[in-house]
Order: sequence, then C-alpha cells, then structure tokens
Amino acid sequence: MTYLETLKHPIIRRLSLIQFISYFGTWFSQVAIFSMIVAYGADEVTIALTAAMAMFPAVVLAPLIGIIIDRIEFKKLMLILLLTEITMTIGFIFIDSLESVWILMLLIFLRSSAASMLFSAEMTLFPKLVQGEMLKNTNEIHSIIWSVCYAFGMAVGGLATHNMGFDTAFIVDALLYSIAVLLLLGLQLGLDKMVHVDSGWQMFKDGFSYLVSQKKILHLLLLHASIGLTSFDALITLLADVHYKELLAVPLSIGWMNATRALGLMIGPFIISKIISKHNLHYFFIIQGLAIMLWAGLEYDFYLALLGLFVTGFFITTLWSYTYLLIQEETDPAYMGRVISYNDMFFMLSNVVTALFIGYAAEWGLSLEGITFTLGLGFIMTAMYYLWFKKTYL
Repeated sequence: MTYLETLKHPIIRRLSLIQFISYFGTWFSQVAIFSMIVAYGADEVTIALTAAMAMFPAVVLAPLIGIIIDRIEFKKLMLILLLTEITMTIGFIFIDSLESVWILMLLIFLRSSAASMLFSAEMTLFPKLVQGEMLKNTNEIHSIIWSVCYAFGMAVGGLATHNMGFDTAFIVDALLYSIAVLLLLGLQLGLDKMVHVDSGWQMFKDGFSYLVSQKKILHLLLLHASIGLTSFDALITLLADVHYKELLAVPLSIGWMNATRALGLMIGPFIISKIISKHNLHYFFIIQGLAIMLWAGLEYDFYLALLGLFVTGFFITTLWSYTYLLIQEETDPAYMGRVISYNDMFFMLSNVVTALFIGYAAEWGLSLEGITFTLGLGFIMTAMYYLWFKKTYL
C-alpha cells in the first residue's frame, strides 16, 4: 500500500492537512524564539532550558494526558488544544527582554502542553481507524509531514525572522493555527465512543498497572525514547552562535541547518521504510550513531556540516515511526491513550536530558564536536540494547 492510497482515507487525509498547517506554524516560529533569546544575550544554559521547556509537559503531565485522551471526545479536545496554542503564540509578542524569559518559558510550556496532548491524541486515534500496513504508512506520513514542515518551516521562518522580525513570525504562526481550527470544524469521525465509568484516579492506577505488567512494551518505550538523542535544537543554536555567526546571521544559520537536516528526515523514509524490520533494526541504530559522529567531524565548516546534518537526518524519521508502530501493535486498545502518553513521557524525558546535557556540557568546556560525538555513541549503545531485546522477546 502506497502513501497516496493511505491518504485516500478521508479522516487520515484531513488530519494530515491539519498536521501540516499546524506543524509548519510551530517550526516557523521556533526560529524566531531562539533567535530572539540569542539577540537578548541568553547564555548556554538559558538556551538549553528554553529548548527543554518545550519537552517538559510530556514528561510531567503524561498520566493526566493519557486519562484526558481516553475520556474526552477527540474533536472537542483537539479544538480546545488548537485554541490554546493560538493564545500562547500571541503571548510571545509581549516578550521584549531577557528579564521576561521566565514568562517566555511559561508560554512555551503551556503551548507545548497543548501540542503534546494533541500529538498523543492523534497517535491514539490512528490505531482505531486503521491497522497493519495502513497504520505503518499513517505513522510514516505523520513523520514525513513533521519533517517537511521542519524543513520549510525552519527555512522560511529563518528568512522571515531575519527580514521582518520576531513579532511577525509569531503573528503568522497564530494565523496558521487558525486555519487548522477551520479545517478541524469540518472533520467527521463517526467512531463509537468508548465509555469509561471509572474515576480518573482508578483509570490512572489501571493504566499504570497495565504498563508495569507489560515488560515488552516497557522495553519498546525505552527503545523509542533513544530517538530523543537527536534533539539538536540547543546544539544547533550554539553552533550558529559560536561557530557560524561570522559567516551568516544567527536566524539564517539556525534556519538553514535545521532545514538541511529536515530534508534528510523527509527523504529517508521513502527508501528506508521498505527495508527496515524487527530483524535488522539494530543496524539502523548503528548507522544513525555513525552519521552523528560524521556530523561531529564536519562541524568545523558550515557547508560540510550541512552535509553531515543531511546524513544525520536520513534515518531518524523511519526509526521514530517504526519503533512507534511496535508500541501501537503491542498495546491493548482500551489502554492506548494512557500507554501512548507514557511513551511520549519517556521520549520527551530523553529530549530534555539531551538538551540539558548539551547546555551544561558546553558550559563546562566540552567542545560542541565532542558533545555531538557523544550523542552518536548513545545510538551504538541503543543498538546493543536492541540486540538483547530481540534475543529475549522476539
């Protein structure tokens, strides 16, 4: 089954369009956020904390997110979340100095809370709509959309921020979210509503007990979380500020680096998804680690680093979507929302740890090349972990 055949499903098609518009807006304004705090004089730790703040919600709110997803009708929940993202994005306009960075972090936390819940709700919905090869394609389409938006959102956002300023980027972002809301209003799901008569506390205990009892799923969650080692926002911002600002303006440097990496994210699945399987997954973890190490060796030159970033991004999308598929296939539908939210918690915790490691390691004097190389080693270790998992459970 091809991606085009999968997109003939009317709900998948409309949700994919909504995803495209909202994701593009998110990455469009991401460049503005990091360019803004660099312009205000943020240090390495502040940059890392700002990057981590977008990931904290999935970590600290995971049990609550899962219960909400399993109890509230999808369309109603999605509307509330999109409106929340619009409101928080407009709030970015009022940040005018580094003294207000804590307000910026709060706004990022709230917007990311909505985005995290929305993402988990979508990934919970997909297995209820489609299965098998179609579910695999749907996950990959979702990843490709993310990658396309990451590429073009970052590139266009860098140009817009450089030429028109931060506030314009935030206004455009809010308008894009508004278009997504209009598309959502026409969504027709027609699913049977799953009624939960238990209290929220009982649902939390049942979901937690189910997850703890499923050792295979727990290991799959950890494997998926390893993709968080590719959370390069803080690293790319530091490279732009420390290494490349004499060559290119910081917003443009951030935009082009992220866009180049995202081109790899976008193109990779069309090749790798045809050959990846449970039997050879460890090879792709190894290749991902070697690609990051290659990037580390090329960071001394901006244009060579772009080549390294492209190779680095080539495998990430397929690793992300395939490990996600393994989790969806193993999970009981009655617990899907709660398991997916815990999965996002593990994944985002990995992102947070990665962002903080980058910030503090840079402050302690470790070179950016050394930091990048260390992240590559993490994937070599993940490959060994998967070999143990395959021998034990497969």
